[in-house]
Amino acid sequence: MVSLKEKIGYALGDAAAGGITWKVMSIAFPLFFTNIFGLSVADTATLMLLARLLDVVTDPLMGSLADRTRSRWGTYRPWLILGAIPFGLIFALLLYTPDFGPVGKRIWAYSLYLMMMAVYTAVNVPYGSLLGVMTDDDNQKNQFSSFRMVGAYAMGFITMLAFPYVLKFAGGTEQHQYAVAGVILGIVAALMTLACGLLTKERLKPVMAESFSLRPFVDLVKNKPWIWLTTIGVCSNFFNGFRYAVAGYLMTYCMHGDVTVSWLIINYTVFMMFGEFTCMIFGGVSPVFTKWIGSKKMAFFWASVICVITSVAFFFIPMNPAYIWVMIAVVILTSVGIGLYSPLLWSMYADVADYATEKNGSSSTGLIFSSGTMAQKFGTAISGALVTMLLGIAGFASGTDEMTGETIVTITDEESVRQMVWAIFSLFPAAIATVMAYLVYKFPINK
Repeated sequence: MVSLKEKIGYALGDAAAGGITWKVMSIAFPLFFTNIFGLSVADTATLMLLARLLDVVTDPLMGSLADRTRSRWGTYRPWLILGAIPFGLIFALLLYTPDFGPVGKRIWAYSLYLMMMAVYTAVNVPYGSLLGVMTDDDNQKNQFSSFRMVGAYAMGFITMLAFPYVLKFAGGTEQHQYAVAGVILGIVAALMTLACGLLTKERLKPVMAESFSLRPFVDLVKNKPWIWLTTIGVCSNFFNGFRYAVAGYLMTYCMHGDVTVSWLIINYTVFMMFGEFTCMIFGGVSPVFTKWIGSKKMAFFWASVICVITSVAFFFIPMNPAYIWVMIAVVILTSVGIGLYSPLLWSMYADVADYATEKNGSSSTGLIFSSGTMAQKFGTAISGALVTMLLGIAGFASGTDEMTGETIVTITDEESVRQMVWAIFSLFPAAIATVMAYLVYKFPINK
């Protein structure tokens, strides 16, 4: 019998990775790098693209390495236990702005960002793989997956709500504010990751290959359900990635800064926080919704349709702070769909891992789940890179003054930038969700 404590412990893993580090990297990093740190649009886009090329190699290798790990803590848990401190430390350093010129800042940002991607892989790939060895009961897998999503969204809600108040509490320059936020969030992320490794159990023994070979990789590319699901995963993270990466620019340029309603400071993190709270609720409802629909893939399909409709609807809202609550209402409705399909993605990866084990006779759980993490990072970071490139095309430019070291932002066509931001938040995600709905409808495993 799986205890509630273990389910909460498992949820802490994604609360740290998805709810803190990845949430801040998704929503804050594009704006942070261009408007606060002082990277150019081209450098920001290149940085994210370069990291993705590295992930194409490191994620599958990490999955294969995790599958072959043996320790007194098990196969996958030691990576969380030993990786917790580096995970939080490097994240904190990423939000620190050194007093360097353009070249020094570029080296700092590239080095720390690539290190963060590496340690994220070393922690999160084994974390995802845990789902395949904690239980063989499909219903329990769905529950673990739902706890995971609720944990991520609950912590994301807390992180984004608290973010503007942490910045205000820190005081000083924007660079100082983000540095203090990095330290606080980095410590919390490290502690949660460690707790996840200590509170969970590995009940199943994966059928391991004793030595490294290329066979698991060959089997993987022949696995039709894996190909479909990885493509779906990339689309789901493109959908979220565009919205989160452009939210800061939406508040800055379309709303002309933060909107204050009574005591509530609605900055870009709080704006998206309403959706995070909705995702948390409907992530918990997802198993009931799936049972009502009759299958995971059809539940995923209808959740995607919700995202298409609401994303298109957002485009037609007037670009005016007076309509801020209408915008938030549509964000909430969109998040109903996201909350319903997010737990299903990881549960479906477990189904693909089971399919691969039955077909090939040995476990490649870590390798398969690593593709889910790779899809997450690929979709989020590529969308972030595309956001900065599209804004550059529309007339947005940023950089660091070589003499003073100060961040410089220039906009040659403000209306063009505003319209581009609005479309990136609405029409671009709508198109991606349409493709995602089609792909999941064709997914070959019907459970």
